[in-house]
Amino acid sequence: MVGVSAEGKLMVVVINGELKLEYNRKKSISKLQQKYLAKMDRDMDSGITLNNEQIALPDKTQRAQFVADHLVHAYMKDNDQQIAALCAYLAQTLPQLKQVRVDSVGDKYSIDLKFDAVLENQVKVNFPPLQ
Repeated sequence: MVGVSAEGKLMVVVINGELKLEYNRKKSISKLQQKYLAKMDRDMDSGITLNNEQIALPDKTQRAQFVADHLVHAYMKDNDQQIAALCAYLAQTLPQLKQVRVDSVGDKYSIDLKFDAVLENQVKVNFPPLQ
């Protein structure tokens, strides 16, 4: 797996300890994409639902959590266009964000936005259950 450089140009999505996505925030986005990201922000201005709670005026962190939640759903549905847009939103809105960590058990999951943890080269090892 590829690690994140000290410059922080990559934002990664890690699901259950495995690197699933890398987003290069140095890659420029088109004017159309910029308009779409601005529309996403305007849409959130009217409120969001986060963890079954209606938030009338979401702050930057709540917006990021909302977008990260949608990113998980887009990933599960293999919606590449939406994945790209949501990654671009997170990378632009939170330039210090290094990882979106998702841990799931069954149909439940938790999302952790990491600003200080650099993804190191990792190898997932599956051990057989103890008897």
